[in-house]
Parts: sequence; structure tokens; C-alpha cells
Amino acid sequence: MKKTGTAFRTAGALAATAALTLALTGCAGTDPTAPSAVRARPAADFRAAGFGTADCREVKCIALTFDAGPSEHSARLLDILKEKKVPATFFLLGKRHIVKYPELVRRMADEGHEVASHTWDHKILTGLRPEEIREELERPNEEIERLTGRRPTLMRPPQGRTDDTVHAICRELGLSEVLWSVTAKDYQTTDSDLITRRVLKQSSRDGIILLHDLYDGTVPAVPGIIDALKERGYVFVTVPQLLAPGKAEPGEVYR
Repeated sequence: MKKTGTAFRTAGALAATAALTLALTGCAGTDPTAPSAVRARPAADFRAAGFGTADCREVKCIALTFDAGPSEHSARLLDILKEKKVPATFFLLGKRHIVKYPELVRRMADEGHEVASHTWDHKILTGLRPEEIREELERPNEEIERLTGRRPTLMRPPQGRTDDTVHAICRELGLSEVLWSVTAKDYQTTDSDLITRRVLKQSSRDGIILLHDLYDGTVPAVPGIIDALKERGYVFVTVPQLLAPGKAEPGEVYR
């Protein structure tokens, strides 16, 4: 796991300039749909989900999301979320993560969190051939379904990089793409206080917060983030709850 974290830090440093633009825009060449726009179109088959459910048309909602787990820190994170009664959305990696911590994948689902995909091996999808994109998306879906009994309907493309080919394959596989509006850039620092300040500075209604539970500084920042945002009147929800009573559509991009 330490090796994986080091690899992510190196990749993050090399991609810092490109990631700055992506952190602000979510992706290149795509016009994502906002949660409020989805909520304005109620889905006929909508079903309220899990604990923490709230009507985000009436209250100030925010979604806490974690990429690139499970990791050695995920059990502690789940303890924190359970204690504070906060649901989250986990975009999980397959290689070295789902296969290493299957019991944590099951626990995430059992405790009411949304379990989604962050691809199998964190490859940048826009640089792959269609058959490679399909494999990156299908493999984690199959493993997650095997472990939880539920096939993911959401995915997050690595670095937020997506294009028309990715959209088309996601539509084929029944996946919606979820980006973010808040990033702590926790791949750059182990300073939990800094991570907290960055999240709080950027957070607003309908925010989708991007964190990574595999980095040493992130999980210790989570209690403070939750407490401070609750004090500001935010209600924590999963991404599907943020969109309800609307529903994410396969092949579409949301932020």
C-alpha cells in the first residue's frame, strides 16, 4: 500500500499543471450537468436510499466522495462515518485495492454507502483504445457486484479526463460519470489541517467533495470537515441522494 501511495504521489506531482485546470473545470471538452438540474427532472423509478436521506431541494446538501480505495486507512474512515452518521460515495480501484480489501468493499455497501468505480488500474481513459476503456470499466464492476450483489451505476474517470468515446462506452455499460466541485489536492500534502481548510474554503451547496482515503493526511481531516460543514447547516448525502428525485443517466457527466 505504501508503494501504491508513493506511485499516486509521483503521478500527482507530474500531472500538477494539468490537474489544476481539471480541478476547476472537472474535465476537458465536456459540459457536466449540475445536481440541481437533475433534481428538476424527477425519475419515474426513483427510490430513496440509505441513511442520511434528505430532500436536497429543501435543505443544503453536500456529497463526500473518496477515490482510489479501499486502503489501509479505509476501516478507520468507515468508523468515523458510522459514528457521525454520514453517508459517502466511494469510487474504488480494482487492482491492488478491491482485490486486496474485499471485506472493506462489503462493509461500505452494508453500512449504506454508495459503492462506485474509479476503473481497474487508474489508467487515463482518453489515452486508451475502446476495448481497453471497456476493460478498465467492466472489471471493477464485476468485482464490486460479486462482493456486494449490486453492480455500480456510477464511475469517476481518473483525473476527470473523459471524452465522447468514454461517454459512449459508459452509456453501453450503464454508467454515469461523476466529477467534483471541491478538491483538497490531498495527493500533495500530509497536512490534515491544510486539507480541512481547502475543503471548507471551496464548499458550497450541492458540492461534491473529492478526497482520497489512501493518503496519510486525509482520514484524520475527515472529522473536522464533517463537524465544520454540519455547523454551517450542510446535510451529507451520497451522490444519488444529491440528485434525487432525479437520477443519473448512463453516458452523462455530472458535477
